[in-house]
Amino acid sequence: MAKFTQGIKLKKQLGQHFLRDQSVVDHMLSKVELNNTTSVFEIGCGDGFLTKSILQTKIARLWIFEIDHEWAEFVKKHYPDSRMTMFETNFLDIDFKIFEENKPWTLLANLPYQVTFPILKKLQQNRHLLKEGVIMVQEEVAEKILKKSGRGYGYISLFFQHYFEWVQLVKVPPTAFVPPPKVYSRLLYFKPRLITEKIINEDEFWKFIKFCFKQPRRTLKNNLQQTHFDLNKIKPDLLNLRAQQLSMNDLIEIWNSLQSSS
Repeated sequence: MAKFTQGIKLKKQLGQHFLRDQSVVDHMLSKVELNNTTSVFEIGCGDGFLTKSILQTKIARLWIFEIDHEWAEFVKKHYPDSRMTMFETNFLDIDFKIFEENKPWTLLANLPYQVTFPILKKLQQNRHLLKEGVIMVQEEVAEKILKKSGRGYGYISLFFQHYFEWVQLVKVPPTAFVPPPKVYSRLLYFKPRLITEKIINEDEFWKFIKFCFKQPRRTLKNNLQQTHFDLNKIKPDLLNLRAQQLSMNDLIEIWNSLQSSS
């Protein structure tokens, strides 16, 4: 743990790196629609650097999920606002039914890097409650989410692109934070896709995708030969390709072939 200027210790296990670049915050706020009907939530407010700017806009409400009691109390004391509700709980443990009444919601957050994917999965499962958002993630994570092919393209890319539209925003250097992390960060804009392509046995499909990318440098045939799938149903030219060479449409076509009874 390290001392912070407010006399509160930073908890390394919580991945606390606090943003200090106002231009990054301004960029985040400029990419979403904020008015007197907007419901906003923030995951991990820290010392309130982003919170303060959100509250300066004309929003209806701001819900904050902060696991660190000391920083939750700090923000409530220094930025009192009747529109703000503080939840001192782990975001991953909440029941999303609480969001129903005031939906749709806009997310603005510098995500704790060690739990980025669990948070994104939680958002995917409850995307009907969301309107849009801007999040800060590690640059490497952003690249995986946005990839369309090649190295780094895989389950993560396909899964999150299927359910959300993404826009790459500014790259953020370590110097924008206190203490500075060891990696670059990236802002990403997202919104749920209103219409997604229907996938047969959807949960099983995503397990199949993980098999396809198990060893990305190997062909589809090599990755699938130890599975229960009937490879005779897949076109030979596709079996000899790596999964990284296949689009979502290609993979759905293969999946549909495997689901056929013939």
